[in-house]
Amino acid sequence: MSRQPLFHGLIVSESNETVGTTHVGNEAHYVINDDGFHRHVSADKIDRAVLSELRNQIINHKDVISDSALQMSGQDDLFTKAMIDSSLNNIDDHMDMLLEQGLPGGAKQWLGMLGFRIMVNHHGEIVEMSQPGTINPDDNN
Repeated sequence: MSRQPLFHGLIVSESNETVGTTHVGNEAHYVINDDGFHRHVSADKIDRAVLSELRNQIINHKDVISDSALQMSGQDDLFTKAMIDSSLNNIDDHMDMLLEQGLPGGAKQWLGMLGFRIMVNHHGEIVEMSQPGTINPDDNN
């Protein structure tokens, strides 16, 4: 059960309207305006769907991410590679921790400035995820 919406401010409806948030009891919900009817969708449902999509992208590009992390760290040794690979292999644990603790301070603002955006329909299903700077799988360049 989500206490705070993980992607508050980064989610829009199909009409490109920013989705609000509220709490029903202790559970966080995103509030989607559906032609004047405010639908409440569990933040946990949407947040897990977004994290699942991101997880799949990470898993599909694990080698590139691992190599890039090694280059960025400036360390190209066996122990650093093992640590990065272990972290990528245990990504589900990291996702659960994100849901519990939320994004690090400033991360939502940073993602928003980069153009990260999630569009959902009135049921809270992901329609589109905009992630500027990511590789388009259809590009052959």
